[in-house]
Amino acid sequence: FAAQRHVLTYMEDAVSQLLENREDISQYGIARFFTEYFNSVRQGTHILFREFSFVQATPHNRASFLRTFWRCFRTVGKNGGKYSSICCYLLTAQEYHCLLQLLCPDFPVELTQKAARIVLMDDTMDCLMSFSDFLFAFQIQFYYSEFLESVAAIYQDLLAGKNPNTVIVPTSSSGQHRQRQPPSDCSPLDGVEASLFYQCLESLCDRSKYSCPPSALVKEMLSSAQRLTFYGFLLALAKDQGINRALGALPDKGDLFLDPAMDQELEKLVARVSGLSISGPVSSSGDAPSLPVRHSPRINSPWKTLHHRRKMDTESEGSNEETDSSEN
Repeated sequence: FAAQRHVLTYMEDAVSQLLENREDISQYGIARFFTEYFNSVRQGTHILFREFSFVQATPHNRASFLRTFWRCFRTVGKNGGKYSSICCYLLTAQEYHCLLQLLCPDFPVELTQKAARIVLMDDTMDCLMSFSDFLFAFQIQFYYSEFLESVAAIYQDLLAGKNPNTVIVPTSSSGQHRQRQPPSDCSPLDGVEASLFYQCLESLCDRSKYSCPPSALVKEMLSSAQRLTFYGFLLALAKDQGINRALGALPDKGDLFLDPAMDQELEKLVARVSGLSISGPVSSSGDAPSLPVRHSPRINSPWKTLHHRRKMDTESEGSNEETDSSEN
C-alpha cells in the first residue's frame, strides 16, 4: 500500500521542507506542520508553485496539477454567460505554457508543445487552440508521458515493418503476437494496422511500471478502426470520455466550465472586495471619509514560500545598507 500510494515520496518531501523551514515551523510545532502538509496532499494543493520534478513525481501529483490548472484557468474558455460552455478565448501553445508556468515556474516547454501537437496535427505551433481542446490533450500528454514515449517507439517500429516481438517482450498474461509482413507500398500517412498496434499496447500495459490508460477502454476505442496514425491515436485518447473518467482529474467536457465550489468562493471574494470599495458621501470639507483599515493576521505556513520570503527580506536589507552607505 505504501509503495502504491507513494507514501515514501511524501514523507521525504515533508522532512525536506521541515528541515528547510525549521525556524518558521518551530513557532507552531512539528505536529501541526505534518498535519497541514498531508492535508494539502489530500486536497491536491501541495503541488502549487513547486518544482516540476515534484509535480510529476507521482500519479496523484499529476492529477492534482491537472485539476488545479483546470480550476484556475477554466474561465479562459468561457464566453458571455456565467456558465457558458462556448469557447471564446483562443490561445497559442506559448500562451498556454505561460499559464502552466504560473503554477510551476520550471514546467518544460517540450511537454506543452507535445500537447499542442495533438490538437494542431500538421498546423504550425503558433495556431490558436480552445481551452478545452488543449486541456484534454495536455491531460493525456502529461499524465501518460512515459507511456506515450513507449507508444511512439512501438509505432515507429511497426511503421518500419519490424516484428512486434522485437518491440515488446510479451508477459505470461499476453497473447501471442501475430507476425507482420513488411509493408510493400504503404505510405506513412496510412498509419499501422489497428489490431496489431493494440496487441503491442496490451503487452506494454501489462509490463509497464508507469501509468497507462485502461487497456479495455483502448481496445474499445480502436475496435472500429482498421488503420491509424500515431497522432490520430493520441487525439482519440484525448477525446475519449471513458479514459477521462478513469483518470479522474477533470470533469466531462460538457461540465468543463462548471465548478460550483470555486464559483461560490469567487462570489464571496467579489462581495468582500466590493464591500471594501464602497465609498461614503463626501464631507463638507470636500475630503472623502476615511474607511477603517483591516489588518489581516499573518499566518505562518510550512511551504517553501517562507524560504523565498526570507531570502527576499535579506536581499532587501542588504540593498538598504548599500543605500545608507552611499548617502553617507
